[in-house]
Amino acid sequence: MKIAGILLIVVAVVALAYGEFSYTSRKKLVDMGPIQIDRTEQHTFLLPPLLGIAAVVGGGALIFLRK
Repeated sequence: MKIAGILLIVVAVVALAYGEFSYTSRKKLVDMGPIQIDRTEQHTFLLPPLLGIAAVVGGGALIFLRK
């Protein structure tokens, strides 16, 4: 459980530092043989700071309150 707690704290600190992550998706609009039209969309996912704080507290609990 100690390793899981440490990993949870590391992930939480990264989430607090960046606050968001983005990814790009491609979608085919038209596919007629040699003619293809694609659409690229960028999506942003915001991470609330409260989630990061809760993960740090949970990771600390896993480290210090284990049996």
